[in-house]
Amino acid sequence: MLPHAWDSSIEDFSSPLHTRVVQRLFGALVLLSFPFAAFAQDAPLSRRDGFLLMWNTVSRVAYDVIEKDFLDVGESDIGYKEILYAKDRGILDDTESFSPDEPLTLRQALMWLYRTRNVDELPDMQDEHLSAMIAKYPVVSQEEDLTVAISRSRVEALIVDLDKMLDEEVHEVSLYSEKFHGDGTAFGESFDMHALTAAHRSYPHNTLVKVTNVENNQSVTVRINDRGPFVEGRDMDLSLAAFTTIAERSKGVINARFERLGDVSLVRENSESVIEETDETPENIGECPGTESRYQKRLTRDVRFHRGVPHAFGIGGTLTLGANRFFVLRRITYPDGKSVHMQDWVSPDEHYSFKPGILGSYRFLIGTTEGRTRELTMQVQECLE
Repeated sequence: MLPHAWDSSIEDFSSPLHTRVVQRLFGALVLLSFPFAAFAQDAPLSRRDGFLLMWNTVSRVAYDVIEKDFLDVGESDIGYKEILYAKDRGILDDTESFSPDEPLTLRQALMWLYRTRNVDELPDMQDEHLSAMIAKYPVVSQEEDLTVAISRSRVEALIVDLDKMLDEEVHEVSLYSEKFHGDGTAFGESFDMHALTAAHRSYPHNTLVKVTNVENNQSVTVRINDRGPFVEGRDMDLSLAAFTTIAERSKGVINARFERLGDVSLVRENSESVIEETDETPENIGECPGTESRYQKRLTRDVRFHRGVPHAFGIGGTLTLGANRFFVLRRITYPDGKSVHMQDWVSPDEHYSFKPGILGSYRFLIGTTEGRTRELTMQVQECLE
């Protein structure tokens, strides 16, 4: 999942409250200047667009499934594969129709949001459990009208608020090792206590999770390949190799925070790039002195980079990208022709950093939450003295 830990400052303008206040003030100014654009942003979001927005921000693979289609979602429709897979997995209710173009209500958005984040096991995330889920993760108040249609900006705010709560939540984590070494896991693998793996009751198979020991702040990234633990109060079992990376074996049980990174096939480890939180996009470090940089600033009419991708950039520098809306870096093609497929989502409160290591032309394929993409090219060169 996307990191959403908010920095504190003297004025604390990075807090969610201040962020929403600033967004509303900015929205009011935009409404005065561009009434139609502002209206579109605050207009009710469709069920299809709302679901895909939530789905895409967890970097989860949608596999082909043998499942009866929704009567009103066809193979040629946007999001068909994701919607059908989500129905098969119980994230979407098993009904005859999906009503993709109908307005998304707050109640339905909350159900899908909690389910895509796997905050509990699916049998415990049904309609009758919604009040309990709101009590545990209060992204809305219990008194709020859940039947109202909501806008894109409201859905994005719900995503940010819930992901922040999940990132800050502390879990009890235990160790499992020799007793289970060589046994089969819930997903048909053979458990190897020397691999960096973990068991979780609801995270999907092959999800990568960064686990941080709250006592010493040491972290390890593990792959979910088993179900468990089955001890009351515990939320994850770590393999021997994973546990001893962040704690002494003798402890047996620790408290930790989880950061869900996404499916292993969509997350690139040992990346030259990184997503970080920031109050504003830092200056690019790598622009050649004395050279006027021209930037590619727009992804779409509504999605704008704070600075953008320069046409020319100095070798060894660090490019930073931030935007006014969520965007996803889908692919980087290097000068030598190598392409790296990614699924790194960046929120409006983060920036993406990339450090080119070789000379030549880099191509960045960047997309929006609606699935629109644009390829931006950057020429990396030696800076002349």
